Formats: sequence, C-alpha cells, structure tokens
Amino acid sequence: MTEFGEGLKKVVKGEVLTDETALTTYSRDASIFIVKPQAVVFPKDTEDLERLVNFVRERKKKQPLLSLTARAAGTDMSGGPLTESIVVGFQKYFNRIKSVTAERATAEPGVFYRDFEKETLKHNALMPSYPASRELCAIGGIVNNNSGGEKSLKYGKTERYVESLKAVLADGNEYQFKALSPKELAAKVKQKNFEGKVYRGMWNLVKKNWQLIEEAKPQVSKNSAGYYLWNVWDPEKETFDLSKIFVGAQGTLGLVTEATFRLVPVTSKAKMLIIFMNDLTRLGEIVNTILPYKPESFESYDDNTLKLALKFFPEFAKLMGTKNLFTIGFKFLPEAWMALTSGFPKMVLQAEFTGNDDKELQRIINELQAKLASLKLKMRVAGSKEAARKYWLIRRESFNLLRNKIKDKHTAPFIDDVVVNPEKLSQFLPELNKILKQYNLVYTVAGHIGNGNFHIIPLMNFEEKRNREIIPELSHKVYDLVLRYGGSITGEHNDGLIRSPYLKQMYGEKMYRLFVEVNKIFDPEDIFNPGKKVGSSLEFAMSHMRRD
Repeated sequence: MTEFGEGLKKVVKGEVLTDETALTTYSRDASIFIVKPQAVVFPKDTEDLERLVNFVRERKKKQPLLSLTARAAGTDMSGGPLTESIVVGFQKYFNRIKSVTAERATAEPGVFYRDFEKETLKHNALMPSYPASRELCAIGGIVNNNSGGEKSLKYGKTERYVESLKAVLADGNEYQFKALSPKELAAKVKQKNFEGKVYRGMWNLVKKNWQLIEEAKPQVSKNSAGYYLWNVWDPEKETFDLSKIFVGAQGTLGLVTEATFRLVPVTSKAKMLIIFMNDLTRLGEIVNTILPYKPESFESYDDNTLKLALKFFPEFAKLMGTKNLFTIGFKFLPEAWMALTSGFPKMVLQAEFTGNDDKELQRIINELQAKLASLKLKMRVAGSKEAARKYWLIRRESFNLLRNKIKDKHTAPFIDDVVVNPEKLSQFLPELNKILKQYNLVYTVAGHIGNGNFHIIPLMNFEEKRNREIIPELSHKVYDLVLRYGGSITGEHNDGLIRSPYLKQMYGEKMYRLFVEVNKIFDPEDIFNPGKKVGSSLEFAMSHMRRD
C-alpha cells in the first residue's frame, strides 16, 4: 500500500485500496472518460465519513487537489463519480434498507435499486423515478443524478420523491435536511454552527435572487442540469427544503448517507400500443395525439436499436428468463417478419397505459387506434404487462448491449440526454438530424419521447483523433439547437465531466454565478467532487477521454 493509503488507513475503520487493479476499476464509469484516483475508500459508517472529511480539510493547504468523490454503483454516463483524488465507495457498507411502508421507504446510498424495489413491492408500492439501468444502479446515484426514466412522464423525477435526507457536510458533521416551516427556518438561521451558516447563506441567496431563479427554471418536464434552486423555496406552502438542493447535485455539496422516499401504489393492469414508423415526418402529430390520453410511459427507439435486439437473441433469451432460443425467436417472430416484408421501421413508439380497470384501458387503446388509422401505421397491442415485456427489454437493455457487444467501436454518450417540449419535435428533429448528418457517425436513438427526451448514442473509435475532436464540436452545435428550442442539455443523466462546461451556455452568466455561490456556501474548501457543476474544465474532460 502507498504512503498515502497508509495515512488513510489510520483514519477509517473501513477498507482502503491503492492497488493498481482497484484504481483501474474505479477510474471508469459508463461515460467516455478514464480518471485514475489515488485511493478508493469503503467507509464502514458515518463516523468514517466524518473522519474522511476532517482528513481532507486538515491537509487542504498542503494538498489543494485533495478531495472526496462519492460513488455508488458506478453506472453514471457523465463522469460524475470520477476523480484524481479519493473515491468514497458506498456499496460495501452503506447498503441497508432501513424501513419500508406502503407510503415511504428509507435506504442508504449503496442499496441497489433492484433490491429496494423488491422490498417496496411487498407493500404494493414503488419509487417510480428509476432509470433504464434499474438492474444495475443504486440509490445514491438515483438521488445525486435526479434520475428519471420510463415512468417519469406520469410521475416525474426523483426530485418529487425525496422527502428528507441525511448528509455529512464540509465541517465533518452529519445533518438531516427536510422541508421546514418559517418558524423552523428562523431557528436554523439563528444557529451559530456550520449548519446555521449554510441555512443563512441559502435563505439569503434564494430570497435575494428569487425572480432570476424562477425565470431560469427550464420549461421542460425533465431537467438534471445545474442546482435546482427553484425547488428549495415553496412560497405557497411556505416551506424551505434544502434536501431539494442535494438532489441532482452529484455529491458536490456533501456526502449523502441516507434518503427517505415517498412511494406510489402499483397499478395492476397495463396495455401497450406499439407503433412502427417508416417515416418520421408525422412524428410530432402522433406524439401530440397520444399525450392527451395520459400514458404512464411513452418510449421510443430507432431501427439500429431494434436491429441490435434481433441480432442478440441469446442475450435477450437470458433476460426473458429462458435459454430456449426457439421460444425467444417465436416471441420476436412478428417483428422479424415485418422487417423481412416491409423493411425495418425507422422508429418504434411504445405507449403504455396502466390502471386497475381493464375495460377503460381497452377503450383508450381502441380510441387511439381509430384516431391514428388515417396515418396507415403498423400498430400492435400488448394486452398485458407480460406481453409488453419484450419491448421493455429492447428499450432498457440496448445501451448495455452496445457497451458489451460492439467490439470495434465504443458507446460515446455525450449528446445522450437532450430534452425539448414534445410539441416542438416536428420542427426540432429535422434540424437535429441535419446537424448529425454533417458527421459520418453510426448512432442509436432511444428515449422518453413523451417528455421529448432523447438518448443519442454514437458508436466511435476513440483511437482516432478526429473522433475525439468531434465531441466538443458536435456538443456545442446540438446544445445550441436545444437551447434555441427552450430545452435542457440533460433530462436525467446530469452534468458530470461531459456537460458541466456547458452550464454557462444553458443558464447564462448570472445564474451560473448563483451555482458557484451555492457550492461555496456548502463546500467553501472544495472538498466534495470538484470540477463538476461549477469550476469545470472542458480541457480536463477531453484530456481524460478514453483511447481504447
């Protein structure tokens, strides 16, 4: 172990790793970056976290680049949990589900969502803002990225469901954050400790700049960019809630140790309308026809994604719980036959309606089919949750298949999460395609079309210098287009290394300065995950792009 690792080992009860294998493993997430840390620490409890914060704070003057970066499952696509300093891994010990009822659940950041959901389903309840990586991701990432996914169209994102959380702040102490009444806020502001200083700073910032904050809020249904200052103060309810500023903050304000979520009841029935489009010119019209019927989920994926699913039958057989290739082949036979006779559709839309009244769901499906009949679309109905499962697998698993199966090129998530309002898609998408056609790229497009949220994933060879140069060039062009349409540069994947340099472009100088001030209020010594959200460097990000 290195001398640095030995010093850390004297501080914490948990494990400290400095071997090459560990540092290599924790130098990557699901993004295009490689950033090698100095050490990986698995804190055993909150006391370990408090000691880690004090360890860094005491050495900051001599080692100004020393910092702590939280990591849960490492599925982030933005480079959020990557650092050249200390990775704080929560999976090993902070992995307890503390309580679950039908209304709410409390869990630590290292809990896998798949395990969390098993417990909530026992109470016929769900935390509905899980992402497509639901089988791989953990609670810490869901909170710190403000995750959203297939149910966000109806239920919204994680910001709606965090009722309270605990976090270790820059003074090395753990605090709880939740909605406060004016009387409770007044008491906090009067405190003479670090918590009181944080509340005074945040209350003054929000009160003084409320008009700017309200005007800066992105007018789209999903956003993960910046700090969510507009969520902190609710003038109607007269509540002030700093838990809301931690959601989506990517660990830049403190180390979250637990979160309590509001849950929603699970519906018993589902019907899905699947639409196969050979021509995208009527896409906006179709989307705006379906949305008034309030689908729970409204997803999409392109022809490249569908080809991927048909190509990798064995992998989908395992995911669907069978090793029998004939069985899985039979399930995909209608799509395979359609491809043979009519060619691959340019895009597949899947609108799922849920409830407890089967007849009402069927009425909605019938009405929609009748309204869309004049467009001569190929449509199919999946009349149950089980029948819809194969379509969900295509939508959820395509990115993982791309990451693991395409050996000569790598997934390049950098324009992977743009959002515009759905009513603007008819004008926006042709302009987006025009920009993309300027580059000789192979890419897949999937996403939450009901929210106007697209995941564009190019496949690139990072050994080629020109491919690496394309990334900032294309990002700027796409984000400029998105912002002209009043959208957001990230709906659910957050800023990290890849998008933090573009926050000023999105919000403007005045709002960006507020983000800087927020960071200073919580983290005056730059202890937590520096270089994300504020103080970012596009040059640093590009210099740490993977080459293999």
